[in-house]
Amino acid sequence: MRVGLIAMSGVRVRSEELAAMGVTLPQFVSRGRVIASLPSLGLLTVAALTPQDVEVAYREIDELPPDGALEEFDLVGISSFTARIDAAYEMADRYRAAGVPVVLGGLHVSMMPDEAARHADSIVIGGAEGAWPQLIEDFRRGEMRPRYQGLQKDVFKPGNYAKPRFDLLKGRAYNRVTVQTSRGCPINCEFCAASLRITSSFQQKPVDLVVEELRAAKEAVDLPFVELADDNSFVNGKWGRAFLGAIAPLELRWFTETDISVADDPELLRLMHAAGCRQILIGLESPTREGLEGLDPHNWKKRRFDGYRAAIERIQAAGISVNGCFVLGLDTHGPEIFEEVRDFIRDSGLLEAQLTVLTPFPGTPLYHRLRREGRLLQDRFWDRCTLFDVNFRPRHMSVGDLEAGLRWLFGEVYNAAEFTRRKRHYMDIIKQRKVLH
Repeated sequence: MRVGLIAMSGVRVRSEELAAMGVTLPQFVSRGRVIASLPSLGLLTVAALTPQDVEVAYREIDELPPDGALEEFDLVGISSFTARIDAAYEMADRYRAAGVPVVLGGLHVSMMPDEAARHADSIVIGGAEGAWPQLIEDFRRGEMRPRYQGLQKDVFKPGNYAKPRFDLLKGRAYNRVTVQTSRGCPINCEFCAASLRITSSFQQKPVDLVVEELRAAKEAVDLPFVELADDNSFVNGKWGRAFLGAIAPLELRWFTETDISVADDPELLRLMHAAGCRQILIGLESPTREGLEGLDPHNWKKRRFDGYRAAIERIQAAGISVNGCFVLGLDTHGPEIFEEVRDFIRDSGLLEAQLTVLTPFPGTPLYHRLRREGRLLQDRFWDRCTLFDVNFRPRHMSVGDLEAGLRWLFGEVYNAAEFTRRKRHYMDIIKQRKVLH
């Protein structure tokens, strides 16, 4: 039996103007290439959950034969970002037309199961743990069900957990690999379309399992830069210290996402740097305190705003650069937001900034709210879920204002002179740090 796992990697901006700008803006193009070069951790986990007597082939959609020929498999599993789900459906339809059963899974499928079911013989809702092994067993008996529900908790416990098949990446030209240390996030932002949507609570992977995965990833990919595929890596400070102490000997360089509270713990920051952390992405979301109103159920980010600048300074003084993520088009944002973001980036000393537009990914609380309010521009806009294409009517500006403002802000932030200025500032911080130490 041979199973083909196909990842629909890479996201393309639909806006022609932004795509054209990306050609000349530093960081933006390179960031797009990095995203496109990341393997699918979800499918590597599916491969690990597959019985050892089943042959598994991992494929990226862009490496398949350009002539349209279909590789021969007994069963095909496909996972995709929302922005490329239509391409996933097209691939699934082609395999099914050729008589090959298809299973669809991933976050989009979990959020839109009825839609996905029209293009598959079976779908997996949630994570693969607790679902895929049973699916394979049923398939072998000729009794594969139309739907399987993955576990929402206890995914890292013995009997459920499987170490991703990083060995399937050997010989491939990846410059980064992803390893997951947790699922979920207690902040629960309305717009978030990450792993918290398929978990019942925050779940932390045991340190020894993470170390084993990092070793396996390091063996599979030459000198990888590791991205921790978490919503919020350092929610648990005790776990964080144990984790950092355990991975320090691996001599890795890595990046992760976490929240601003990481700056509250100088010892944790010291351990992060010593263990190879070189950058963290933090969802700052808005450059004003008022802009964060109602973003999460307990206004946690709004309550933290007054300490944003000091926190950025402490983190970067520890030798870890901050990539501040901003979401344009929040309900509190008017046309003045673009200059406010530009000024905050300049004044705060951020090395990098990730600029996105508010995106109502299907199935999220934001999507359901904007749909109730009649503010979605169209019923189905999946190929525009790129984080850069506008899909809704903002509350305090027009769609055109938001699109034009984003283009202007890209030009202000992603240009060679501004990046050089930010980089020099950060290097001055690093030099001062070396002097102090």
